[in-house]
Amino acid sequence: MTQAIHTALPKTMRAIGYTASLPIDNPQALQDLTLPLPGLKPHDLLVKISAIAANPVDYKIRKHRPGSTDKPEILGWDAVGTVVATGEAVTLFQTGDQVFYAGALDRPGANSEFHAVDERLVGLKPKTLSAAEAAALPLTAITAWELLFDRLQLDQPAPTPATYSQKVLLISGAAGGVGSIMVQLAKLRTNAIVIGTASRPESQDWVKALGADYVINHQLPLAEELTRIGIKEVSHIASLVDTAAYYEQFIAALAPQGKLALIDDPKTALDIRPLKLKSLSLHWELMFTRSLFQTPDQQQQHQLLTEVAKLVDSGQLKSTVGQQLGAINAANLRRAHALLEQGQVIGKLVLAGFTGATPQ
Repeated sequence: MTQAIHTALPKTMRAIGYTASLPIDNPQALQDLTLPLPGLKPHDLLVKISAIAANPVDYKIRKHRPGSTDKPEILGWDAVGTVVATGEAVTLFQTGDQVFYAGALDRPGANSEFHAVDERLVGLKPKTLSAAEAAALPLTAITAWELLFDRLQLDQPAPTPATYSQKVLLISGAAGGVGSIMVQLAKLRTNAIVIGTASRPESQDWVKALGADYVINHQLPLAEELTRIGIKEVSHIASLVDTAAYYEQFIAALAPQGKLALIDDPKTALDIRPLKLKSLSLHWELMFTRSLFQTPDQQQQHQLLTEVAKLVDSGQLKSTVGQQLGAINAANLRRAHALLEQGQVIGKLVLAGFTGATPQ
C-alpha cells in the first residue's frame, strides 16, 4: 500500500540508459528511453527527480555491465527530488519532502524521471541549496565521510606511542568530487593538518579555496614535495585515484602505525607485505557496501546525509559543483561521461530538469 501526492502519477517515465555496452562517442552508448514507473518495496520512497550528478562509477559500470533491449541499464547514483509516494513501512519521510541521496548499486540508478530508493539511504535536501547544487553532494559526501571516520577513524585518538605529534592527512587527488568534500570535512571535524594533491594551477587553486593547509603536486616525487612544505611524514593517506602508481611512495611517507585508505580499483595487485615493518593498515571504502549487503547499520547513511545538510545550511560546508551541463537527457549525459573518462574534472558534473512533457 502506498500513498501519493494529490495528482495522479503517470504510468511511464522518461529515462536515460543503454541496451549494449558501447564507447561513449557512440550515440547509442546512452539513449533517451520511456519506461514504466518502478514499483516500491516496503521501505522505498518514489522520488520525482529534479537534478542528478554524474560520477566515475557511472562510466565504469557502463563499460563492464551489459545491457539488453528487454532490460535497459539505468545508471546514476546522485539525485535530488520530491517524494511523491511511499512504501508501507516508511517512517522517515512523507510525500512532498525534498530529498537527496546516492542510492544503491544493485538497483536501477536515478537517471530517470521517477526513482525508487530505500528511505534509510536518504536525507532531506539542504534548504539553502538549489537542486543542482545539492545533487553534487550525496555520493561524494558519503564516501568521504565513511572513509575519514569509519575507515581511517581520523576523529579518534592517534595511536600511542606515535612518531607524529599531530595527525597529518594526505589526500591524493583532492580536486575531484570526493576530495573536494573530504578536504572540507577533515578541516571541519578534525584537528589534522590537511595536505591535498593537485597538478594543474586551476585544480590547485580549487583545493586551496576548499581549506587545505597545503597543496602539493602529485606529478612530482612525493618525498620531495613533503620536504618542500616542511612535513617529515604523514599519519593518514586517502588515495582517491591511481593508488598503484603511488603505492610505494605512500608507504615511505607514512609514519609507523599509519593508515592508508583507497577508493579506486588498482589495475595491478597491491603487495601488502611492505606494510608490515611499520605496522601500517590498509582500508577500502565503497559507499555502496551497506546497501549491497543490507547491513544492520545502513541507516547511518540517512544520518550522515542529515548531518551534511546541517553543515551546508549553517554555512560550514559548500557544494562542490564544477560544471552544470544542462537538462537531464542522453546527449548531456554522454558529454558528462566523456569528461569523466578524460579524468580532468574539477568538482562535480550536474544536470537538472527534464524538458518536454511527461510520457503517459
